[in-house]
Amino acid sequence: MKIPDLTELALRNLRESLLRNSLTTIGISVGVASLVAMLSLGIGLQQLASRRLVKSGLFDTVFVTSRRDLRNYDRDDQRNGPAPGESRILDEPARKEIENLPNVIEAYPDIRFITELRYQDKPHLTMVSALPESAKSNDAFEGMQGSFFSSDTAPEVILQKAFAEELLGKTSKPGSDDVNVAELAKPLLGRELTMRYAQRQGSQSAAETNRNTSTTGKENTLSGAAYSVVSREQELKIVGVSDLDPESMRGPMRAKVFLPLKLGESLHIMQPTDLRELARAASDQPVYSSISVRVRNPKQVQSVEDSIKKMGFTTFSILDATRSLRQFFAVLDLFLGIFGSLALAVASIGIVNTLVMAILERRREIGIMKAIGASDGDVKRLFFTEAGAMGILGGIVGVAFGWAIGQVINLGTNIYLKRQSLPPENFWAVPWWLVAAAITFAFAVSLVSGWYPAGRAARLDPVQALRYE
Repeated sequence: MKIPDLTELALRNLRESLLRNSLTTIGISVGVASLVAMLSLGIGLQQLASRRLVKSGLFDTVFVTSRRDLRNYDRDDQRNGPAPGESRILDEPARKEIENLPNVIEAYPDIRFITELRYQDKPHLTMVSALPESAKSNDAFEGMQGSFFSSDTAPEVILQKAFAEELLGKTSKPGSDDVNVAELAKPLLGRELTMRYAQRQGSQSAAETNRNTSTTGKENTLSGAAYSVVSREQELKIVGVSDLDPESMRGPMRAKVFLPLKLGESLHIMQPTDLRELARAASDQPVYSSISVRVRNPKQVQSVEDSIKKMGFTTFSILDATRSLRQFFAVLDLFLGIFGSLALAVASIGIVNTLVMAILERRREIGIMKAIGASDGDVKRLFFTEAGAMGILGGIVGVAFGWAIGQVINLGTNIYLKRQSLPPENFWAVPWWLVAAAITFAFAVSLVSGWYPAGRAARLDPVQALRYE
């Protein structure tokens, strides 16, 4: 039997029992819709987490430290690299070498320090961090009041909300309502802060430091080291107040005040590494506690990490920390797929029932087909075509229904988030491969379901079938 004739005959048979076949197809659609809705939720949540990590500026970032920093030294480092005392120093030449690696956009030092900031003649002790221009894309600054730094060297700062509350004496108490960031920013934007910090200077510039009129306090020279530590002050203008925390992933080392990176480098602020590397600190080459390396694409993070490790440094990336997260989403997608497939399994029983009933109603027709030359294979293909047609149609309708369910729930969720003054999010995602996989799966389940009825129809004795009333 030719394929066009087989298709025409199958469609004609489906139209004759329209109600029963339609109900069976609807059952397949419901099963596919539940499968698509479940899996699209898991995919949407995974994409949401990935977007958050990418926007945080950490997903494509590799953190580099020296093996000399024993806090980050582990057994893997001991097996795969030199001992801490023999390892390289993370200085400016090393930073430039890392920045020149393939697929690296930039490599900037992690400048952070605890210092005193004076506002309206009141001292406040806090952690200060220097940010590059690229940090402007961090999602923590999207809802910021004010603006980002006007330049890399501008004497400006951005405050985190908690420190802004501290400056104004409006620290939220446990259980009380949060203070609106706009209310905090209004009296602070444009105001000046005075930062007191310790500046490191080499021995060659120590004499000149004494003649510098902007120097406050007195010169201090560490015994056995040829550099000076000088107390200085820097006036800083408040240009922004951030509601979110740009360093929420850093734990207890989070900064609450941020200044431009180039400004932070030009101040030559005393760092903990300067005490550990006295010989190198005596020169004008800075020594860094860590370096942040931005990669062009998150897929290239692992190769960049491997290259940096070959240079003798220790690396860490958010991809290392998210391996367990990816494993969780893989297990979640598996369980969502299993539960979503249960409805499709129930629908497959409906296909078997529909085709078995069709055999009983069409025994004389099957007998006539065999009497005029149709083979057992032709009868099987006919029933497989009918089952496959219901599967494809049910799969297409089910995908559309599942997509509609996701859109409705996503809309309702965003309405709720808007009432809670939270930004809207997309929790559902239906990629093209899920559409193709759902329709193919529905077609395959339908063919499997039609296996028994097709075999039963093919085994009918044409003589007995013609006698059937």
